[in-house]
Amino acid sequence: MNDIEPDGGPSAETATAAGTGAVSATGPEAVHDDAAAPPGRRVRLVPTPPGFWWVLLGAIVTLLGPFFGILIGSTIGSHDTAGRMDPLYWGFFLGGLVGVLGLLAGAFGVMRLMRRSRSSTRQEGP
Repeated sequence: MNDIEPDGGPSAETATAAGTGAVSATGPEAVHDDAAAPPGRRVRLVPTPPGFWWVLLGAIVTLLGPFFGILIGSTIGSHDTAGRMDPLYWGFFLGGLVGVLGLLAGAFGVMRLMRRSRSSTRQEGP
């Protein structure tokens, strides 16, 4: 027995070992983790609207496309000193094209989001 544990109350180790569930505190305010949750408000799970993932993917590709183009162009490198920027230039150019494709994907997602918001407000109206 120690000064923290009250007389007659089980300790956290004995409660867990006995299979009565984990105890987060000792004494009269002990809470068992396997007790049923109190009733509360209902949780309604709503899926993400169509077009959200297109917007997110388009934004990521738009931002990272040119960066990866520069990275790939600089790793290729050039042995010719006169045309030293050739691989870097082409990598940035191709990364920019990938970025434009990301912009198009994001615009497509925004159009789907707007189309859905218009149709939902039309259905909710009078």
